[in-house]
Amino acid sequence: MKTIRYAFWAIAALCLIVIGLANRDVVTVRAMPKALADLLGLSPDVQLPLYIVIFLGVGVGLLIGFLWEWVREHRIRAQSRAKSRELDGLRREVQKLRGEAVGAKDSDDVLAILENAR
Repeated sequence: MKTIRYAFWAIAALCLIVIGLANRDVVTVRAMPKALADLLGLSPDVQLPLYIVIFLGVGVGLLIGFLWEWVREHRIRAQSRAKSRELDGLRREVQKLRGEAVGAKDSDDVLAILENAR
Protein backbone atom coordinates (compact mmCIF):
# COMPACT_ATOMS: atom_id res chain seq x y z
CA MET A 1 0.00 0.00 0.00
CA LYS A 2 2.87 2.37 0.74
CA THR A 3 4.27 1.72 -2.72
CA ILE A 4 1.00 2.75 -4.33
CA ARG A 5 0.86 5.88 -2.18
CA TYR A 6 4.44 6.86 -3.06
CA ALA A 7 3.79 6.16 -6.75
CA PHE A 8 0.68 8.37 -6.66
CA TRP A 9 2.55 11.27 -5.03
CA ALA A 10 5.47 10.86 -7.45
CA ILE A 11 3.10 11.05 -10.43
CA ALA A 12 1.32 14.07 -8.90
CA ALA A 13 4.66 15.83 -8.32
CA LEU A 14 5.76 15.07 -11.87
CA CYS A 15 2.51 16.52 -13.25
CA LEU A 16 2.94 19.68 -11.18
CA ILE A 17 6.53 20.08 -12.38
CA VAL A 18 5.45 19.65 -16.01
CA ILE A 19 2.64 22.21 -15.57
CA GLY A 20 5.06 24.62 -13.95
CA LEU A 21 7.62 24.27 -16.74
CA ALA A 22 5.00 24.65 -19.46
CA ASN A 23 3.52 27.83 -17.90
CA ARG A 24 6.55 29.92 -16.97
CA ASP A 25 5.44 33.05 -18.82
CA VAL A 26 4.74 36.10 -16.68
CA VAL A 27 1.12 37.29 -16.63
CA THR A 28 -0.52 40.34 -15.07
CA VAL A 29 -3.16 39.57 -12.48
CA ARG A 30 -5.60 42.43 -11.94
CA ALA A 31 -7.98 42.79 -9.03
CA MET A 32 -10.47 44.86 -11.06
CA PRO A 33 -11.13 45.68 -14.71
CA LYS A 34 -8.83 48.26 -16.28
CA ALA A 35 -11.64 50.79 -16.95
CA LEU A 36 -12.76 50.69 -13.30
CA ALA A 37 -9.16 50.89 -12.07
CA ASP A 38 -8.56 53.97 -14.24
CA LEU A 39 -11.79 55.57 -12.99
CA LEU A 40 -10.92 55.03 -9.33
CA GLY A 41 -7.24 55.72 -9.73
CA LEU A 42 -6.36 52.35 -8.22
CA SER A 43 -4.52 49.71 -10.13
CA PRO A 44 -3.77 46.72 -7.91
CA ASP A 45 -1.87 44.69 -10.52
CA VAL A 46 0.58 41.89 -9.80
CA GLN A 47 2.90 40.21 -12.28
CA LEU A 48 3.37 36.49 -11.58
CA PRO A 49 4.34 33.38 -13.51
CA LEU A 50 1.25 31.62 -14.83
CA TYR A 51 1.92 28.38 -12.94
CA ILE A 52 1.78 30.26 -9.61
CA VAL A 53 -1.58 31.76 -10.61
CA ILE A 54 -2.85 28.27 -11.52
CA PHE A 55 -1.62 26.67 -8.29
CA LEU A 56 -2.97 29.54 -6.16
CA GLY A 57 -6.34 29.22 -7.88
CA VAL A 58 -6.49 25.50 -7.22
CA GLY A 59 -5.36 25.98 -3.61
CA VAL A 60 -7.90 28.72 -2.89
CA GLY A 61 -10.62 26.59 -4.50
CA LEU A 62 -9.71 23.64 -2.29
CA LEU A 63 -9.72 25.79 0.84
CA ILE A 64 -13.12 27.25 -0.02
CA GLY A 65 -14.47 23.74 -0.68
CA PHE A 66 -13.10 22.37 2.59
CA LEU A 67 -14.55 25.30 4.54
CA TRP A 68 -17.91 24.92 2.79
CA GLU A 69 -18.08 21.21 3.69
CA TRP A 70 -16.99 21.86 7.28
CA VAL A 71 -19.80 24.42 7.71
CA ARG A 72 -22.31 22.18 5.95
CA GLU A 73 -21.50 19.20 8.19
CA HIS A 74 -21.77 21.20 11.43
CA ARG A 75 -25.27 19.85 12.09
CA ILE A 76 -24.09 16.26 11.62
CA ARG A 77 -21.15 16.74 14.02
CA ALA A 78 -23.45 18.34 16.61
CA GLN A 79 -25.87 15.41 16.41
CA SER A 80 -22.98 12.98 16.73
CA ARG A 81 -21.71 14.71 19.88
CA ALA A 82 -25.23 14.68 21.38
CA LYS A 83 -25.66 10.97 20.61
CA SER A 84 -22.23 10.24 22.09
CA ARG A 85 -23.13 12.05 25.33
CA GLU A 86 -26.45 10.19 25.46
CA LEU A 87 -24.67 6.87 24.87
CA ASP A 88 -22.18 7.58 27.67
CA GLY A 89 -25.04 8.38 30.05
CA LEU A 90 -26.87 5.18 29.12
CA ARG A 91 -23.70 3.12 29.61
CA ARG A 92 -23.22 4.60 33.08
CA GLU A 93 -26.85 3.83 33.90
CA VAL A 94 -26.50 0.22 32.68
CA GLN A 95 -23.35 -0.24 34.79
CA LYS A 96 -25.17 1.19 37.81
CA LEU A 97 -28.15 -1.11 37.28
CA ARG A 98 -25.88 -4.11 36.79
CA GLY A 99 -24.12 -3.27 40.05
CA GLU A 100 -27.47 -3.06 41.85
CA ALA A 101 -28.61 -6.34 40.26
CA VAL A 102 -25.40 -8.10 41.31
CA GLY A 103 -25.76 -6.71 44.82
CA ALA A 104 -29.38 -7.85 44.99
CA LYS A 105 -28.49 -11.25 43.56
CA ASP A 106 -25.69 -11.71 46.09
CA SER A 107 -28.00 -10.87 48.98
CA ASP A 108 -30.58 -13.29 47.62
CA ASP A 109 -27.94 -16.05 47.34
CA VAL A 110 -26.92 -15.47 50.94
CA LEU A 111 -30.50 -15.67 52.08
CA ALA A 112 -30.98 -18.84 50.03
CA ILE A 113 -27.92 -20.47 51.63
CA LEU A 114 -29.09 -19.48 55.10
CA GLU A 115 -32.54 -20.88 54.39
CA ASN A 116 -31.07 -24.17 53.10
CA ALA A 117 -28.89 -24.49 56.20
CA ARG A 118 -31.92 -24.62 58.53
